[in-house]
Amino acid sequence: MSDWDASSYHRVSDPQRAWGMRVLERFAPSHGERILDIGCGTGRLTTEIANRTSTPLVAIDRSWSMLAEATHSCSGQITFVQADAARLPFCGASFDAVFSTATFHWVPDHPRLFSEMHRVLRRGGRLVSQAGGGPNLAGLYARCRSLRATSEFAQFFEGWRDPWTFAGVDDTRTRVGDAGFTAVEVWLETAPTGFSNAEAFGDFVSTVCLRHHLDRLPVSRRADFVARLTELAAGDDPPFTLDYWRLNIDARK
Repeated sequence: MSDWDASSYHRVSDPQRAWGMRVLERFAPSHGERILDIGCGTGRLTTEIANRTSTPLVAIDRSWSMLAEATHSCSGQITFVQADAARLPFCGASFDAVFSTATFHWVPDHPRLFSEMHRVLRRGGRLVSQAGGGPNLAGLYARCRSLRATSEFAQFFEGWRDPWTFAGVDDTRTRVGDAGFTAVEVWLETAPTGFSNAEAFGDFVSTVCLRHHLDRLPVSRRADFVARLTELAAGDDPPFTLDYWRLNIDARK
């Protein structure tokens, strides 16, 4: 599997930043908190956190290209670490707070993910996060399933398994509680996201939503795959709109 195109992600990820800024307001970092930012991406929100607290923070991402972009684009007292969120390379009770947006749905093992976050938090520490959940992008990915099954593309998708985990509220509440967290709050919110034209839509989905699909295709067939989905999106009401849903989690250790 190829790595993210981090420079393109940095350019097109305004929706993720907008959602994350609302989560950051909920997070409200305080001076002196030792904070872990899980799935920092290119660091657009990491810098915002650093600007709001006097304490150096740690930001992790599994993607080396994302971290390289973040290193160039971020400012503040930040230590970047390449790491898997389900295998955190930190001792227990290392942090006062964990912040994460647009990341947990890329982690396949949610029970282990929540257990790891609980392990590295001090007693009384907090988790504030948001990721894709519930029926997130159900419309787009239903169209992908249909397109993958056509004679033109089926040969490239043999053995396909969805690489995302869009968990529901009840399952997530149970998993977070089973990991040892208390004061657990979990809720879904809809976040339909529109784009101004076909080019903007195609650029975004190619970078963010369809990376795993396009990795399966020869370079010569990728533009056609995206164009088919973009043409269908043009007929939606409103056109070029992605059916995003966000799963929010607040909890205490």
